[in-house]
Amino acid sequence: MQTKPDFTFELSAMKGGARHIAGLDEVGRGPLAGPVTAAAVILNPDDIPSGLNDSKKLTDRRRRDLAERINATAQVCIVHVSVAEIDKLNILRASHVAMVQAAEGLNPTPDHLLIDGNMLPKGLQMPAECIVKGDARSLSIAAASIVAKVARDALMADLAAEFPGYGWERNAGYPTAAHRAALKTLGVTPHHRRSFAPIHNILYPDINLTS
Repeated sequence: MQTKPDFTFELSAMKGGARHIAGLDEVGRGPLAGPVTAAAVILNPDDIPSGLNDSKKLTDRRRRDLAERINATAQVCIVHVSVAEIDKLNILRASHVAMVQAAEGLNPTPDHLLIDGNMLPKGLQMPAECIVKGDARSLSIAAASIVAKVARDALMADLAAEFPGYGWERNAGYPTAAHRAALKTLGVTPHHRRSFAPIHNILYPDINLTS
């Protein structure tokens, strides 16, 4: 059983004629606060950082070290889609917008995308394939998962300095017990997602959402 990502999917795309293969992943669908973030990465086949893996399997320090290396050796585009857009579109659509914009922001433009998950983003105008658990199977997707996670965590740490008490520097906006407790004592900030039930139900207790 494969335990670490490799370059098999990328090589297969190259054999099919693709020259610029990008991995695409997103982070931040589940948090109660902050943007959803997507990253697209075209690795240099001759200079792939060692140790790439699903970002969830790496320590914070290792993620940051690898993100620095990825940014130095690969083509990278990172996109944050705001809370306002999440609330306007819904989280799935907002994550798709982030992914499409990240792919389109690469230079050179990818001629093949490897996308984590089982659903192609709506609006995508370039050849692509979905790979379930792709961040653990494809080096390009693993790289995208790392830089997306590091970028969003840094943004949430900055927001934590502006709105202390919610623990965003530790929980990145996810609904931990400490974050939920802070909502009860400190209230809702402009960076909380009002379309998410726990936030909506605080603001509008007479109109409860269940999901």
